[in-house]
Amino acid sequence: MAYQFTKIAVKIGSNVLTRKDGSLDVTRMSALVDQIAELRKGGVEVILISSGAVASGRSEVRASKKLDSVDQRQLFSAVGQAKLINRYYELFREHKIPVGQVLTTKENFGTRRHYLNQKNCMTVMLENGVIPIVNENDTISVSELMFTDNDELSGLIASMMDAEALIILSNIDGIYNGSPSDPASSVIREVEHGKDLSDYIQTEKSGFGRGGMLTKTNIARKVADEGITVIIANGKKDNILVDLLKKPKTTVCTRFIPSTQEVSSVKKWIAHSEGFAKGELHINEQAARIINSEKAVSILPVGITHIEGEFEKDDIVRIMDHNGKQIGVGKASFDSSEARVMIGKHGLKPIVHYDYLYIE
Repeated sequence: MAYQFTKIAVKIGSNVLTRKDGSLDVTRMSALVDQIAELRKGGVEVILISSGAVASGRSEVRASKKLDSVDQRQLFSAVGQAKLINRYYELFREHKIPVGQVLTTKENFGTRRHYLNQKNCMTVMLENGVIPIVNENDTISVSELMFTDNDELSGLIASMMDAEALIILSNIDGIYNGSPSDPASSVIREVEHGKDLSDYIQTEKSGFGRGGMLTKTNIARKVADEGITVIIANGKKDNILVDLLKKPKTTVCTRFIPSTQEVSSVKKWIAHSEGFAKGELHINEQAARIINSEKAVSILPVGITHIEGEFEKDDIVRIMDHNGKQIGVGKASFDSSEARVMIGKHGLKPIVHYDYLYIE
């Protein structure tokens, strides 16, 4: 039986890979590697985004003095990442599958050139039969430069690599229509485009990770909008990855239905670039209404009321409506000084062209 997808990104969360005491769960890790190997042999390309470095390092080293949270992450991840990738290397070698480590930071996605460099690196790996294992480089990331968590990173990677599906493995079966601990609650099996889940989302964060179900849902929505199926499932369940691709209708999970509208590679990059924004373009009510109602609309100087922050040409900027609410992000065609001179004027070139504009 053929698998449902031929190219997937799989994100394995800290709570899947670690035991209650914070040590690495090698048995679970081995089971997931076996499943990925089975998918590979069935013709499925896999990109792996794996948490677990910090949790892995925490059980290996005792700090000589009290450290702040950033110092702790740097110390534990430096030790833990080496241990984690070595485990993956040994486990995949048993299946004669080579793996490669890709450590990245938020800054590496900040410019189109860096973004395409990373895409090229992982494309070459896949073309040569190597599974990329991606993680945030916590040893050099500091708090303001960090991804929210690896859910955010996995969304960016799935989008960048044109995956057909992003599978986020957590320690629960999906998004519930109540508290997961309540026996009366059940898993929401499908999330249609535009469905509001805010009443159901638990806001508490996971034990060893930085994110929670709210982050997962926000990322899932954005990635599904780009035409990629997103699945949130329980990574501690036996054979979960193979079942999700072989028996999609009977395997319990939450599946976000993808948009059928095509999104360009540039727009995909811009959609995930909010964290790199250097300034804000504030637009009037009429401009906001037009942008929200029509697809191919640029941000023209005549619709801009004021500009906040300093930015260079080609920097990412936030688009704010007349109420100060963010409605999108885009790539600036002018620097902030030039753009300020153009505010409110008719007949000038767009400050943000619609090819480089993502409306949320």
